[in-house]
Amino acid sequence: MNTLPPADRAKFAAARAALSLVEPDMKLGLGTGSTANWFIRLLGERIRVDGIKLTAVATSDRTAALARSEGIDVIDLDEAGWLDLTIDGADEVDPDLNLIKGGGGAHLQEKIVATASDRMVVITDDSKLVATLGAFPLPVEVIPMGWKSTRAIIEEMLEQIDVSGREVTPRMDGAVPYRTDEGNHILDLHLERIGDPHRLSPLLNQVAGVVENGLFLGIADQVMVGYESGEAHLLEEGGVMRPVAFADGIDGRAFLKRVLNQV
Repeated sequence: MNTLPPADRAKFAAARAALSLVEPDMKLGLGTGSTANWFIRLLGERIRVDGIKLTAVATSDRTAALARSEGIDVIDLDEAGWLDLTIDGADEVDPDLNLIKGGGGAHLQEKIVATASDRMVVITDDSKLVATLGAFPLPVEVIPMGWKSTRAIIEEMLEQIDVSGREVTPRMDGAVPYRTDEGNHILDLHLERIGDPHRLSPLLNQVAGVVENGLFLGIADQVMVGYESGEAHLLEEGGVMRPVAFADGIDGRAFLKRVLNQV
């Protein structure tokens, strides 16, 4: 663990703690992002160590590629039908387990997969725990046609919303607009503080041209929180926090040595 930077130690701890939730023959949803990547690598290691069988649905092309490289059987959501559990990261988590997601540009697929699951468990480091959502820019996926008009409508709508900032910027990939796996653009809303996310979310989705926003409200069931110390706690709605022990049968040192040598 000490070979990792502090932030990665916390992400690794959260991801490893979530392995205890995985059971043989499950159908899993796999999230996108740096913390989800740790979970996918650990899941692949557990499959190799324990020989368990399961299938997974990925929330992005890059997640699917990583999962397959780890020996995980990846199928699409229509084939899976319904999922037992989705494990995914988050950019912000409030005390009611509401989330902002989409920093990795995959919140549309992530929301579809999470809501097609019996449970969604978030894995994150403790820096993502916030009293109020909004410091992290809220991603809104929009179709390319008329995206500037869509942005103007959103900016006008925000004048009527309880937020502390109202800047809307297109996410860029170098000199060109960022493209999601679906070929759409992302607008990042720099709101600083969202007074009423339950009002904001449906209003955003009513704007013509908006595909989906990055507010995940009432979707997460639990949050696995990792710390730089290497410990992990399970956060449940209402602020109840309890420590989690690792029970995965994985040699952590050998695993990290293998992964770090691949980077």
